[in-house]
Amino acid sequence: MKKAYRIIKKIVLWGLIAFFGSSIFFTLLYKWMPVYVSPLMVIRCVQQSGRGEATRLYHHWVPLDSISPHLAEAVMASEDQRFLEHSGFDIEAIKQAAREYRDGKRRRGGSTISQQTAKNVFLWPTSSWVRKGFETYFTFLIELLWSKERIMEVYLNTIEMGDGIYGAQAVAEHHFGTTALNLTKGQCALIAASLPNPLKFDSSNPSPYLRKRKRQIMRQMPYIRNQIKEKGWGEE
Repeated sequence: MKKAYRIIKKIVLWGLIAFFGSSIFFTLLYKWMPVYVSPLMVIRCVQQSGRGEATRLYHHWVPLDSISPHLAEAVMASEDQRFLEHSGFDIEAIKQAAREYRDGKRRRGGSTISQQTAKNVFLWPTSSWVRKGFETYFTFLIELLWSKERIMEVYLNTIEMGDGIYGAQAVAEHHFGTTALNLTKGQCALIAASLPNPLKFDSSNPSPYLRKRKRQIMRQMPYIRNQIKEKGWGEE
């Protein structure tokens, strides 16, 4: 019995060492290396194949300076207005989401761009307490080891933006016939408006709701632009 306990203890110990070692290794690797494929991309391809559909995967990594600055402004305005201020977790947004859940109102997400990036790069999309725990850990790691610019760069290159479409360059090409760098302010706002559910909301064929959301985001973008200037985004 004692021998079996020692064996189990050793397996658990080495398992933890392997997990923490590999997670830190890959987080450091992705500090510089492009993320060419994510778990969500693989899962979506498997789902498409399971439905007997042709596999759709459009993704082309581009550096942050090859993406319209309006897109970073738009996603911050829509998804995470305190992105430059928090350390990965927006406590006020979490409190607000908890209050709305308690009051029986429509549930909103409290996830920051950092949390979404951690989920996109390292984890699976299905929500659970286990995934939330891993998401918290990886969010802490990327906030510790990456700059805010790098987090945004990875986010804009890996986020799902349509059916089989991932990242700014792919959505620019397939929805607007242009490049990520040449996306207009309005196009960026439409993309950001679709992000809560890009399989339902099509930025290339916006519904009245999406157009209304676009206008709301565009009104917030100057505020975000001022934040970026104040924080010295991209300055050496």
